[in-house]
Amino acid sequence: MSNPQPRPLGTRIKKALPQYLAISPYFFFFFVFGAMPVVFTMALAFTNWSGLGDFDLIGFTNFKYLISDPLFYKSLVNTLILWVMGTVPTLVLATILALMLNSTLRFSTTYKVIYLIPNITSMVAMGMLFSSIFSSQFGIANAIINVFGFENIAWLQTEWGIKIAISCLTTWAFVGYNALLILAGLQAIDKSLYEAAALDGANSWQIFFRITLPQLRPIILFVTLMSTIGSLQSFTESQVLTSSNSGGAASAGGINNSGLTMVMYFYSVAFQENRYGYGAAIAWGVFVVVMFFSIINWLVTRERKD
Repeated sequence: MSNPQPRPLGTRIKKALPQYLAISPYFFFFFVFGAMPVVFTMALAFTNWSGLGDFDLIGFTNFKYLISDPLFYKSLVNTLILWVMGTVPTLVLATILALMLNSTLRFSTTYKVIYLIPNITSMVAMGMLFSSIFSSQFGIANAIINVFGFENIAWLQTEWGIKIAISCLTTWAFVGYNALLILAGLQAIDKSLYEAAALDGANSWQIFFRITLPQLRPIILFVTLMSTIGSLQSFTESQVLTSSNSGGAASAGGINNSGLTMVMYFYSVAFQENRYGYGAAIAWGVFVVVMFFSIINWLVTRERKD
């Protein structure tokens, strides 16, 4: 039996053309809003453009200044602190909520919707809410500590108070979403593993640490990695909670720049001081930091095979 002859190239292109036309809008918008800005930002980092006038090439001057800029390192340290203060509580609380949801038989769908609401609520709106919660005079946070005999704390006028407020807002916003991801991982675990462990006399703690946690490793890796990427690019939380004190990079982020994140520093330099060239260099610095810690995070949390 003879092999079928391949169809001419023109015929194959004509047949596949509708499919390529169907997906062409994605590539168009990716090129316009994704690829072109990346290329433009890289080119802009080698200039001192202020938003108007000519593009004056200055070589690696912006990058040389970036690696010696104390305010950039201040924003980097703040970002890393907020990453730890936001990611660790979020992961712990999300796991606890997922375990509770997994053991709940009634109204589980209602609980899932309730836990997801903070994630789909405007971060600006939640930031305004948390500004009231951490108000120096009439905030709920001070009302709670007053019950235990402590005096009011000026949360948004102290360095660690700002960090606590930002991390609480981050945790509130993402704990429900991450809980649903972990819940999906819990429901995918083979129930026969729990039955075998029960027959062997394992208690609840042993089951959790020997079965549940290892089986959740891929989900925890994903949640941790996405939380790391999101936290290192945080902006809105700090901007909303400290916006009244922002008038440029030098005063951004509240008292002693304690809430200044890397992306907020980029925003202040580029869009408040109109130093777009140096702002582009900061953006690439943020990219390098995010990639570095994402790789470290993946190497630490990935599954090791013997």
